[in-house]
Order: sequence, then C-alpha cells, then structure tokens
Amino acid sequence: MKTEYGIQIGAGVGEPISRREAVQRGLLAGTGLLVGSHLRANDASATPSAKAGARIEAKAKSVIQVWLWGGASHIDTFDPKPDAGSDYTGPLKNTIPTNVDGIRIGELLPELAQQADKYSLIRSMTHGINGHETAAYMVQTAREPGGREVYPCAGAVVSLFRGYDAGYQGLIPPYIVVTQPQGRFSEAGFLGGRYKLFATGGDPGRTPFVVEGVVAQGITEQRQRDRRDFLKKLNSLEHAMPNDPQLAALNQCDQQAYDLILGDAGKVFDLAQENDDLRGRYGRTTFGQACLLARRLVEKGVPYITINYSGWDTHKSHFQAMQRKLPELDKGLATLLQDLSQHGLLDSTIVWCCGEFGRSPRVQWEAPWNGGRNHYGKVFSVLVAGGGFQGGRVVGSSTDKGEEVQDRPVYPVDLIGSMYELLGIDTSGTLPHPQGQLATVLPTAAEGAKSGGRLTEIM
Repeated sequence: MKTEYGIQIGAGVGEPISRREAVQRGLLAGTGLLVGSHLRANDASATPSAKAGARIEAKAKSVIQVWLWGGASHIDTFDPKPDAGSDYTGPLKNTIPTNVDGIRIGELLPELAQQADKYSLIRSMTHGINGHETAAYMVQTAREPGGREVYPCAGAVVSLFRGYDAGYQGLIPPYIVVTQPQGRFSEAGFLGGRYKLFATGGDPGRTPFVVEGVVAQGITEQRQRDRRDFLKKLNSLEHAMPNDPQLAALNQCDQQAYDLILGDAGKVFDLAQENDDLRGRYGRTTFGQACLLARRLVEKGVPYITINYSGWDTHKSHFQAMQRKLPELDKGLATLLQDLSQHGLLDSTIVWCCGEFGRSPRVQWEAPWNGGRNHYGKVFSVLVAGGGFQGGRVVGSSTDKGEEVQDRPVYPVDLIGSMYELLGIDTSGTLPHPQGQLATVLPTAAEGAKSGGRLTEIM
C-alpha cells in the first residue's frame, strides 16, 4: 500500500477490489494531492503563520534544483585537472574550451560548454562530510547534521515563503520533485506535511508520463469523466446534507482534483504537447525529459522544482558510468538553460546543479573498485544560473589535484543564503516552529555555521 498525504491509494498485490472501490480510489489519489498541498495550505489554523520574515525585492520567482544524487566528480565535470596525471584524471584527461574565454570543462560536456555564458561555476564548495545522508542534509538545509531538530530543505522553505501562504494560486503543488524524493532525510523537517514535496513518480521519458494521482495509465479523459459522473451518483450524503461546510470543502477539493486531472493544469505533465525536435534536443531519457518538464512547470509559476537525478554514487567502474551519465547531463542541462533563456524565463529562474559532495580526486584502481571514486566532501563544484546569478564566471578554486579548497571557500549556507536573497526571502527571519521554539531561516555564526560570505561576486 502507498500512502500520500494520509490517504491510502492503490491495492496490495493480489487484493481484489470492486469497481466502486476502484473508482473511489482513483478519485482519492487526485483529491489527496489537493488536500495535502492546497486546501490544508489555505487553512490558517494548520500551522503558525508563514509571515516570518520581511518580504524584500526578489529577482527570482522559481528554482530548478538538479540534484546529482550520490555525488558527481568535480574533476570529470566542472573542475578538470588535466595536468594532475592519470591517477587523478583516469581516461578523461582532456578538457574542452567553453564559449567564455578562460573557462574549460570536462571533455564529455560539449553542449554545456556552449552555454557557459549562461552559468557560473563554484569550484570551491566545501563542508567536509563524506556520508550520504549527513552531506545531503547539509547541502540542502545549510545546517550541520546531528542536531535535535530536523530543519526543512530549501524546497520546503521556498514553499513556505513563496507558496500558498504568499499568494500562489496554482493547482499544482508549489514544491515538485521529479520523480522520486531524495530519500536521505525528511525534506519538510519540522515544518511538517503542509510543506511536503509532491513527487511525481513515473517516468517523464515514457508516453504517457504517469504522474501519481494525476495521470492514470490506460485511462482516457472520457473514462475519467464517466468515473466522475458515476461518483456523483453515488454521493447521496451530499444531497442529504447540502449545507454541511465539511462536505462543501470536500466537494471543492473534488472539483479542484478533477480540474487538475482533466483541466489545463494537469496538461503541464503531457510532454507530447512539445515539439519532437525539442524533446530530442533534451534527450529522450528520463533526465532529459525531466528537464523539459521543469521548464513547463516554471511556465506555470511553480516556485520550486527538484530533478532527482540518481546514479552518481560510482565507487566501482566509475568511468564506464561517466560515459553514460555525462552525455545525459550535458544534453538535458544545456538544453534547459537555452530553452529557459529563449522563453524569457532564465532571468527569473535559479538553476543550481550539484550533489551532496564530490568524488575522490585520486582514482581507486585497486580491487574491488576497479577504477572508482569515493565520497569527497572537502571540495566539489556547483553550477548556478539565472534568477540574478551572472553567467560566465568562476568562483573560487581548488588545488592542482582537486584535493583541497585553494581560495574562496563556499559553504552550503553561502549558496542557500544567496539563493534566498535572490528570491526575496529575508535570511535574517524565522521559521514557524510547531512548539514555538526560535528557528532561524539560516544558521548563524553563533550556532557555529561556517561561512565564506554570500556569492556577491556573481549576484
């Protein structure tokens, strides 16, 4: 059984269900999405007010986070070290020039090389943590792991300050993850289910893209409408109690769920509406089509979208994996930046791309790794673009073999704080806490937060 927003959907293997129950469950999936992300968000009594920080002028309206789950190698991507020798470069010893003089990147990223004027590279990101869960928590919340509280990640914070409490009216939830949650920690933290992400499930590279609770495989729109009519006939309680406020609220949720499933809002997930040539430019892969979906969600005004792109935890046979992964990343991300720019959306959309850490600069040739790279939190790279971030720049550097920060360390609090500022979120404000405890938007120096300063050189 799967549960979303407290509503059980889908029968277990081998459990027969009646036609009526099947119809009801189909509606509950879509209704549950709305209940969890929309109606509860409009309930002022659900949690403390989100007016925790003063609203300041924003340059960015949306964020696309490309999460390289598992940690990508900085040396093979955005901080190559061609002179370090084969024990560090492996077979990927060449670099390529970009369309910005003086910036070179890894040889398997030729399309991103032609978009370098649109992004900046941070080559001195650091936190020193080598565990997946703890590093993922650090990079996405800017908080040291191990405290008493589980803080919300950037997506949940943006959902708080730029979602329904801030006037967002969309039927699509304000915090979307394509396709599965990162799974390393509770992304909403103590903010709770009101700011929980909505994970699409499915595979945007397939037709149809079966989105959990929105798009059902093998069911036409007409059949969905017939199901709705059938449910209306079954709903004798509403006719018996026409003035009941709770039933009225459920009826509203029913209407909004079907507006999402059958109306224009849900069409954002129908990638077949896009030009075949454009879809090919993104790459006919799960990641490539997820990037296209992200652009479409930004067009709908969704504040925060995460593309959870797994497969980067390459302890073994690293370079074989890079021959597959890097061309996918190259096509999808380069086309996303170009497409956002052509649609006039890049200036108002932050794009950030990284994982929880990098990979060890020195290749592990010995058995059983056979040319792998280990976890590495001392120094790694981040790509940032749009939303007020300048393009064609490099922030910081690592040493000649990519093993340490050489200058201008950038910590998670610096990156996340810079994004919040561009979004107009008061970084000195507070977050609503269920027990009324003081919780700041960002950790402070008094809390021991390490900081190299905001990214003012590219803002």
